[in-house]
Amino acid sequence: MIFETERLEVRYLKLEDIEGYYKLQSDPLVLKYATGEVDTYEGVQQNLKEVIAKYTLPNNDFWIYAIEDKKTKNFLGTVALVKDEQNEDEIGYRFIREYWGNGFGYEICEGLIVYAKQIKMTKLIGNVVNENIASAKILEKLNFKPVHQFVSKDIGLPETKYELKL
Repeated sequence: MIFETERLEVRYLKLEDIEGYYKLQSDPLVLKYATGEVDTYEGVQQNLKEVIAKYTLPNNDFWIYAIEDKKTKNFLGTVALVKDEQNEDEIGYRFIREYWGNGFGYEICEGLIVYAKQIKMTKLIGNVVNENIASAKILEKLNFKPVHQFVSKDIGLPETKYELKL
């Protein structure tokens, strides 16, 4: 286990997560504000293997973890802590659509902030597509401050970069 919150457990992804991971990575609504593109089962399977392989790399700066429900052990989504192009620590999360609206986004970000402090990070950033009002509200509620507006390279939409000093 990497960290936990009241209802959620964050752990390393494993090959057995493929069904939930595919559900996440093949839903156009989940990916609307991320990559914007769904993938085939084979593509998602290959991506999962690549993410898992990164766990053992020295100096890995691309951490994507599984989020599961502590009670049911259901795979709910993923949370990310990665270095962006400016070498800053960026957070991100995705939940399978059926788990939206349960307050998990806020809960996982709150837990990620605690974890980031424990591993001695000093600042986190989050990039949010301006249309994604729910995610922007989560970051603002957690005291992230908007610092920059830009147009996303991968999906071509206006985004806001948020920053939180830890």
